[in-house]
Parts: sequence; C-alpha cells; structure tokens
Amino acid sequence: MKKFTVFGLSILAITPVMALAADADSVLDTFGSIIGTATPIVVALALLFFFWGLAMYIMNSGDEEKKGEGRNIMLWGIIALFVMVSVWGLVNLLANTFEVNDGSTIDIPSVTL
Repeated sequence: MKKFTVFGLSILAITPVMALAADADSVLDTFGSIIGTATPIVVALALLFFFWGLAMYIMNSGDEEKKGEGRNIMLWGIIALFVMVSVWGLVNLLANTFEVNDGSTIDIPSVTL
C-alpha cells in the first residue's frame, strides 16, 4: 500500500508538467535552478553543523560524554562537506571532459511524429 501511495503522489507531482506541455529543457532548467540555489545553502548548513560541534567540544571540555558528542557532530559535518565538495568536483571534471560549458546547450534527441 505504501508503494502505491508514493507512486500516486509522484504521478500527481508530474501531472502539472504534462498538463502545461512543458518540454524537457524547461523541466531540466527548473531542476537546475533549484539545485543551484539549494547547493550553497546546504554547504553553509554543513559548515554551521561543524562549527556547532566545535563549540560543543570546546564548551564541554570537562565532560567527556558531551565532548564526545561534539566530536561526533564535527566528524559528520566534515563528512558532509567532503561528500558535497567531492560530488561538485566530479561534476566539474565530467563537464570539462565532455566540454559542457555554462551557457552552452546540448541537443536532446527526440522523435518527431
């Protein structure tokens, strides 16, 4: 039942795109702009998470349990930053390898009727 609900909701989310006859370029542009806006926010949150753990580590230097909690928060903040920067680097590497530059367009293959 849960799979049906998720499938139904995803169909409902896509329906306005089909009803407005949006092409693949406009859908990809919309997702690209959302991701482009969200990326700096997520990186800033990961950095804030790291600094929160650092503050907990420093302020609770006498309590080993809270000090360990701060250390774990710092570790997860560093892991999140590493993953995000690594993916960003891989995307740039692929873009440079296949010569996809900002502002350039790629023709999407389509079938004409």
